[in-house]
Amino acid sequence: MKYLDEFRNPELAKKLLDDIHSMSTRRWAIMEVCGGQTHSIIRNGIDQLLGDAVELIHGPGCPVCVTPLEIIDKALAIAAQPGVIFCSFGDMLRVPGSNKDLFQVKSEGGDVRIVYSPLDAVRLARENPDKEVVFFGIGFETTAPANAMAVYLASQQGVRNFSMLVSHVLVPPAISAIMESPMRRVQAFLAAGHVCSVMGTWQYIPLVNKYRVPVVVTGFEPLDVLQGIRLAIRQLEAGDARLENAYPRAVSNAGNVAAQKMLTDVFTVTNRTWRGIGMIPQSGWRLSKRFQDYDAEIRFAVTNIRTQESSLCRSGHVLQGLIKPNQCPAFGKECTPRTPLGATMVSSEGACAAYYQYGRFVELEMPAT
Repeated sequence: MKYLDEFRNPELAKKLLDDIHSMSTRRWAIMEVCGGQTHSIIRNGIDQLLGDAVELIHGPGCPVCVTPLEIIDKALAIAAQPGVIFCSFGDMLRVPGSNKDLFQVKSEGGDVRIVYSPLDAVRLARENPDKEVVFFGIGFETTAPANAMAVYLASQQGVRNFSMLVSHVLVPPAISAIMESPMRRVQAFLAAGHVCSVMGTWQYIPLVNKYRVPVVVTGFEPLDVLQGIRLAIRQLEAGDARLENAYPRAVSNAGNVAAQKMLTDVFTVTNRTWRGIGMIPQSGWRLSKRFQDYDAEIRFAVTNIRTQESSLCRSGHVLQGLIKPNQCPAFGKECTPRTPLGATMVSSEGACAAYYQYGRFVELEMPAT
């Protein structure tokens, strides 16, 4: 309780907001990369409290949201096969594919199970030697070490009926893609603290130097977010571009070296398509040659699936920070949590889900500076 009180202190929040407003000589555009930060911002009204000092741009940091449609369709194809136990975290079950989702596959007789760890899937494979057990391994650098460990342990224990459908993506290449976009408006980034707790902060220094853009590593409590914004604005107003760590209680420069070693051993960097954005070079992981026998795409021969996004869904523009969710004509109409057109509406970290859950159906007018 003391921890929560410390990071939800209204007096400190007011001081940080006063600092932000007093420092800002113009309206700065700052992107929070992580969907968890987006939900904290919208839930606590931080964007409204900032007024005309800062525009917060919601980035592509929701792992469920950026999982490409063809990967979802590959998951559906595998899960529908007889003799397969398809395991996933719960937030993937309602993500729409081209024609259905994993819940519908389950209702049609597919053995689709929610698990809480990839190691649960390895255990299921040991307990069901007559079944093929597939784990849906998605996410950023945060979830990748546990998924890598599952593949490593399956190999060590000789569990041959386990495989993984991998769709891991990496944050730094996404920042590069945003900075190199001709439609870029972002002037500073709030980097995700949990990603940096694994990978460290050293990966962001080349980005800061190349693009001359401030990057502040930030946590998820409201005061964490406000402190990150304050430090970013201080740099912008001074004309600086540095990496700052506003989350030292969890993040170091080196990160989790043991986790990084496991990732390097099990995965190899590859080009990766991001849903709604397109292909970003060297922006993801796939299983390395040593562990290729555990690649579900190869095992089930679903490598050639091609798809087409909904023409109504503008989640790609949301993920790139080009529009807010409530600027999409389908938001709250054709697209709701019950009838989602895209993953941003069903994911627990999706920007569209945050706007819907907290009643942001109308775009706010910001007062003139």
